[in-house]
Amino acid sequence: MTDLQTVPPVSPRHSMPLTGATLPRIAPLLATVIAGGVGGLVALLGGFGWVAAVFVAWLVLVVGLPLWSRAVEGGRKSLDRLATLMVWSAFGLAMIPLVSLVWTVVSKGVGILSSQFLNNSMRGVLGEGGGIYHAIMGTLIITALATLISVPIGVLTAVYLVEYGKSSPMARVITFLVDVMTGIPSIVAGLFAYALFALFFGPGVRMGFGGAVALSVLMVPIVVRAAEEMLKLVPDELREASYALGVPKWRTITKVVLPTAVAGIVTGVTLAVARVAGETAPLLIIAGLTTSTNFNPFSDRMTTLPVFIFYSITEPGLYADEMADYAWGAALVLVAIVMFLNVVARVVGGLFAPKTGR
Repeated sequence: MTDLQTVPPVSPRHSMPLTGATLPRIAPLLATVIAGGVGGLVALLGGFGWVAAVFVAWLVLVVGLPLWSRAVEGGRKSLDRLATLMVWSAFGLAMIPLVSLVWTVVSKGVGILSSQFLNNSMRGVLGEGGGIYHAIMGTLIITALATLISVPIGVLTAVYLVEYGKSSPMARVITFLVDVMTGIPSIVAGLFAYALFALFFGPGVRMGFGGAVALSVLMVPIVVRAAEEMLKLVPDELREASYALGVPKWRTITKVVLPTAVAGIVTGVTLAVARVAGETAPLLIIAGLTTSTNFNPFSDRMTTLPVFIFYSITEPGLYADEMADYAWGAALVLVAIVMFLNVVARVVGGLFAPKTGR
């Protein structure tokens, strides 16, 4: 009987490592700094501008960091770093116009903001001393009326499409019409509102309510689509549980389905409001322009911020510089209103969102 030979234990230094070589954590930052230095040096020696410097720095970073990673970490990790760089590059490229727009509006419009600018109208004012109070009120009144018209129509249409119509022929026709309305140019909505009101009040009619009707034509398809998608996300188990308790369908919709989807519906409505708050073409046709404050949307002209900006730039008269300042200030106020609406939508959506957890 032969003796069993024991296998000697493997030395730890000869065992297979569990981790591979990796670049230091500061490698992306270090590569960015080096790429920025190379881009700046090339631009300085070649006499190029900062745009060329940024492009050269980006090119050096996109090429250099993956090559460094491939030499140390291997091909898979280098491809991962290359993909990460491309994602960040796309994000930075998308942020350029947004940051540029916000910076331009803020830098050019903040200087004119004052209590006088926000509380005065342009009635009897030429040059300095005027304000945009009449345009702010016109924007808020017309947009509020358009919202009151669009939200009930849009939400009830979405309820029919999801809860009642489903794949019926009528639902398919409504869906097709909603898709068509989504692509309607805004000027066509203004012409429609003008033609409608001209039938009752005669040619040349101008009133704020007509602008609200024109904006509602643009808002309704957005509200329908947003509400429809949110209602489709409500689980069928909630509906079935309500039906199992003997609750009628209309009460299930009002007490279960709509409260569950209200956060998404509010967000969609806010996006629709932000979409139409900056519309100019329909209001040029039906709402018109005035330098006075008009609180009655059913009588006479009513100015909104987009229309005021348009006329301040295209027809400044003898005070081009002052009107340009008014236009930038009005643009900043309009952006602030839209941002405020988005914040309100976030807060309302958070408050009305269905509570989860224990």
